[in-house]
Amino acid sequence: MKVLFVSLGCDKNLVDSEAMLASLGSRGYHFTDEREEADIAIINTCCFINDAKEESIQTILEIAALKETGRLRGLIVAGCLGQRYQEEIQKEIPEVDAILGTASGERIAETVEEVLAGKGRNRFDGLDSPQKAHADGRRLTTGGHYAYLKIAEGCDKHCTYCIIPHIRGSYRSVPMEVLLQEARTLVEGGVRELILVAQETTVYGVDLYGKKSLPDLLRALCGIEGLSWLRILYCYPEEITDDLIDTIVSERKICHYLDIPIQHASDTVLKRMGRRTDREQLRAVIAKLRREIPDICLRTTLITGFPGESQEDFEELYRFVNEMEFDRLGVFPYSPEEGTPAAEMEGQVPEERKLSRRDELMELQQAIAFEKAEELASRAPVMEAFVEGRLPEEDIYIARTYRDAPDVDGLVFFTGGGELLSGEIVRVRITGSHEYDLTGEMYDEFTE
Repeated sequence: MKVLFVSLGCDKNLVDSEAMLASLGSRGYHFTDEREEADIAIINTCCFINDAKEESIQTILEIAALKETGRLRGLIVAGCLGQRYQEEIQKEIPEVDAILGTASGERIAETVEEVLAGKGRNRFDGLDSPQKAHADGRRLTTGGHYAYLKIAEGCDKHCTYCIIPHIRGSYRSVPMEVLLQEARTLVEGGVRELILVAQETTVYGVDLYGKKSLPDLLRALCGIEGLSWLRILYCYPEEITDDLIDTIVSERKICHYLDIPIQHASDTVLKRMGRRTDREQLRAVIAKLRREIPDICLRTTLITGFPGESQEDFEELYRFVNEMEFDRLGVFPYSPEEGTPAAEMEGQVPEERKLSRRDELMELQQAIAFEKAEELASRAPVMEAFVEGRLPEEDIYIARTYRDAPDVDGLVFFTGGGELLSGEIVRVRITGSHEYDLTGEMYDEFTE
């Protein structure tokens, strides 16, 4: 029995997918990437913004067509789109045999069995259920040398543009002992880099332990033998503590890299977004991080065209980006989501203006990023690099430094090194740059 599994959306969704894959694999199911070979298809969907919603719907429709033209016997929709649009999916896409909500992934195996027996039914467990271990572990899809570790589910921030609390529930931390066991299992299986993710990592543990416990978790993870790198994503700036900064400085396994989504820099827009920082607070947090961790790499995300964003607001944001010179930056045009306060606000910005403002910021950031890459290369530093693969025709290896998260940041292309395997950490002398990427050569400290 062959299963086609499609995982869409964010890295947090990917962790859910890997747990479902493990559950099915433990029961003897086989997997295929060929749609025409599948007996049953499962799509773990996303609907965070409109583009993600459209991708999910299009994927469902394409695979649903295989019920008429292929061997497909069953189609299951899981994740965010199913949680949010159950009735619409059932009405508009009758080929879907069952829908699993965001808290029901552990029921995937029994749902598959029911669908194959012609008795498919939907499952929507409570969104505020406590977090626990994945019953059958995870089947990694990242190559086996790095993995995401989801430390919490849901969110309590209720930003006015965001639907996450409605489809993922309130913030629930995964107990520390569960995370440590999961991390040990991953490392024993060959993982050398763990990337901590949640809707917000910085308030980890408040619900379970009565305090921000991310530093405690980090220190415990750093004690795992065989683990080389820890990377932290999605740190809300107002929740970054001195304890967290001190832990990043003192623990050598923690990458000097933070993703701090700020979304905007105009106080007026930030207030309308329901964010809990203003421009000066953002400036102070960034300055402190750079002062305490001089080699830190900072990534952020921004939204253009939020309701009521004036030209003056946008110019404030533009000046802020120019001043802060973020190492990594992504920009998204505002997407109005049904059921959120922002979707009903006055002053909705025309789509063309959202996109043009996004393009202006990305053009500015491109110049900043290219200049930073050139400046780094001019110093010719020797840096640790995490090998990701090889271009055999050119005899060039592909790697990431601590400054590069998988799939979203740059790469290092380097020569030399003999026979290296993905997941090895080597030392590379940086010799040049090309746009967002760096070039280099394998460094042997005994040759100088």
